Amino acid sequence: MTATIDMSRARIRIKMCGITRMADAAAAVAAGVDALGFIFFEKSPRYISPEAARLIIEQLPPFVDAVGVFVDKKNDEVDEIIQYCRLGYVQLHGAESPKYCEHLVRFASPCQVIKAFRVGGHTSGDEFAVYAPHVKGFLLDTFRPDQVGGTGTSFDWSIVADLNLQKPFILAGGLDVNNIAAAIQAVRPYGVDVSSGVERQPGIKDHRLIREFVSAVRDFDSPGR
Repeated sequence: MTATIDMSRARIRIKMCGITRMADAAAAVAAGVDALGFIFFEKSPRYISPEAARLIIEQLPPFVDAVGVFVDKKNDEVDEIIQYCRLGYVQLHGAESPKYCEHLVRFASPCQVIKAFRVGGHTSGDEFAVYAPHVKGFLLDTFRPDQVGGTGTSFDWSIVADLNLQKPFILAGGLDVNNIAAAIQAVRPYGVDVSSGVERQPGIKDHRLIREFVSAVRDFDSPGR
């Protein structure tokens, strides 16, 4: 009989995305964030160059993961940034195929792959199944036809129960201090991903909101929850 890991009682992981400044990375680490996201998609208002990202990542302490966010970038370009920035994870927000993910797992090891999906009324569990053998987990964001992510809006969380996900998933999409408790209660994700919900403006984080967001998530790690 194969042993499995029960993640139902696992501490909720927190990723803060859209890091562009060392000061914001330091504030997130001090607050207890588990992972920082660096967006290598030039059209994003939170874009950061590999050179600037590397300077921040080099200063991160142990057990804080660096996640590179990509949108339909060529495999070899992603490989190069993974090695240059020493990324622990890549998060794919485009139309990357299962074969694309398999390539990254095979050739960019030990970097792990997270596939992002934009969730809406049209979303089916079958979309996830073909990716499951090639990724470490899924990120659930809000569907907007004109955006690949970072919408700042939430989706109908009740959809998640019907997706029958076979991998750990990270909840994203318009999360902030005001709705994070309801979001966790509704879907019990492995992790949560916040960006605009802790910002003063795109790419510039509010350190007070970071602390409050982390504190709200940690309330669910208390005994008896």
